[in-house]
Amino acid sequence: MPSGRATVRDVAAATGVSIATVSRVLNQQGSVAPQTRALVERAVEELGLRAPSPRGGTPKPAAGAVYVRCPYLLTDYFGLIVTSIAESLDRHGRQLVLHAGQGVAGEPVLSRLASGRRPPAPGTAGPAGEPGLGGAILILPPESADELLRLRARRLPFVVVDPRTPLPRDIASVSAAHFSGARQVTAHLTGLDHRRIGVVAGPREWLASEARLSGHAAALADAGSLPDPSLVRYVEPTTEEGYRAAGELLDLPSRPTALVAFNDKAAVGALQAAAQRGLRVPHDLSIAGFDDIDVSRATSPMLTTVRQPLQEMGRMAVSLLIRLLDRHEVEALHIELATELVVRDSTGPAS
Repeated sequence: MPSGRATVRDVAAATGVSIATVSRVLNQQGSVAPQTRALVERAVEELGLRAPSPRGGTPKPAAGAVYVRCPYLLTDYFGLIVTSIAESLDRHGRQLVLHAGQGVAGEPVLSRLASGRRPPAPGTAGPAGEPGLGGAILILPPESADELLRLRARRLPFVVVDPRTPLPRDIASVSAAHFSGARQVTAHLTGLDHRRIGVVAGPREWLASEARLSGHAAALADAGSLPDPSLVRYVEPTTEEGYRAAGELLDLPSRPTALVAFNDKAAVGALQAAAQRGLRVPHDLSIAGFDDIDVSRATSPMLTTVRQPLQEMGRMAVSLLIRLLDRHEVEALHIELATELVVRDSTGPAS
């Protein structure tokens, strides 16, 4: 078990490299071969050596490009986040290495990041990668908290945007206030006398799904009602899955008078399911979404939704990462940005 009392000399002895090389790796200074750096970092993690404190003066900022990974196509939601990240990095003079699209989630990249190497281009086997990464921004990463902790132990600065699962407190992250956003939209519906409210939720294991269902339940409790598990469907947040889940809810013997969808795309699917059944929105059925992307203003009627500050999430992630790269102390590691209810024409009084 790591004791935290190991010394630089212990690491040098365990790896067979010089004390000076171990020091360069710990301080991220000088030129060290990627294989040697990985060897030293593994020994540091195993022996429990703590990172050195700077001896006076300002610690040297970490050099290198910023790796940005997004496991989804860059349209709508994710495109806005990545665009703001790219613009913000450019203002700081940092190069961006982007890895995005379907299939990215299944690629093992954290081991490459841990040694400061660029993963190969998407869809290629590639060599070990190129040197030159200073930090990373991981959007909705599929890795477990333990895997992310191992990456942090290798001292590569990184920030998580919209975490998929709960993170340890010392991993920097930026997300929207999912609980309060869901509470706002359900409170809006209960204020219109809706009590039987269906939920087209996101994947069951996502942190955002759990937080939004909790916010939904809190708003129902405020109105003197209890959530009904039979009115919840867990699906991938796509138009097709929203259509399917909404259809199941609308075909119940006692159908809901309102539907809340995990995102605006799923809400569009719900609109299609309602139209197919001859239900008028909002006269017969109210429908609300989440995100406030462009499609929410392109439907008829336009969608009531919860606005997420997607571009600000990207900018805040870069701000946090730059502070980590500059070796500053970062105390507010988990940042939640406020959401805003946007009321449009798709919600109305319960019929």
